[in-house]
Amino acid sequence: MKILLAVDGSEHSQAATSLLCDYPLPSDSLITPVSVLSPNRAYQKTELEFALEQTRLKLLSANQKVMPELLSGNPASEIVEFAEQQRFDLIVLGAKGLRATLGILLGGVAQQVVEHAIQPVLVMRAPYAKLKRMLLVIDGSIHSQGAIEFLARFPPSPDIRIKVMHVLPPPAKAEILAKFDGGNPYMTIPMPVVEIEKAMSYEINKNDFKANTLVGNAITALKSAGVEVSKVVEIGDAATEIIKYADENKIDIIIAGSRGLSQVKGFILGSVSRKLVHYSGRSVLIVKGAEEE
Repeated sequence: MKILLAVDGSEHSQAATSLLCDYPLPSDSLITPVSVLSPNRAYQKTELEFALEQTRLKLLSANQKVMPELLSGNPASEIVEFAEQQRFDLIVLGAKGLRATLGILLGGVAQQVVEHAIQPVLVMRAPYAKLKRMLLVIDGSIHSQGAIEFLARFPPSPDIRIKVMHVLPPPAKAEILAKFDGGNPYMTIPMPVVEIEKAMSYEINKNDFKANTLVGNAITALKSAGVEVSKVVEIGDAATEIIKYADENKIDIIIAGSRGLSQVKGFILGSVSRKLVHYSGRSVLIVKGAEEE
């Protein structure tokens, strides 16, 4: 496994390094710590070289293979381009920055890398103590299938608790189409309260079967790869329910799929994955799907 680890000396970058020291990577893995020196910030060269060296020593102490790189240019562009040229399997970087006025918990470099990189991107947030809980969110798309396959290829240690989560949409509006014999054959009329409750219950139960089948298939695929997981099914707005569950259950990393590369060579993250990256206070791994038409 080839991993690009973005290094800037921040606490989030250090958290990312600590995670890679703990994670049971394949024996042939190579971690490339990368720092990017902006042309207008030459004074930071010594600081970045020190951060790279500290990262190298920490990874070596965890018996990881390391090959540091110091690049020059626009940080986000250099990371994305270097990752594509060297065919990395994963980009790991810290979520440096806080745009409090918008509630966006993400720095500019991290945001650009997540949007434009073709590789899976793990955005790490400090503090990091130890990886204990992971949440894989799926929606049945080819993009979430990619997330399942990535986790199956690079599973965590057996003691990590992993949940597979699917969020059902809320029930339809409380209306019913009634057919009449004469005049306009269809019209919309309000449904009585008792009928509303029955309809909501029916819809949720009907979708529950589909949701459990979807989650069950994901669990089967992961268990065949040696990953032990359990299911979670919620109802409501997807991003809201995922973030709420992650906070209440102290999830360390949320894993989600997202749309792939478009013909204009630029990623447009799906709305749910974007919200998870921007508004969740948790570390988030985004796995990009196949190239789209």
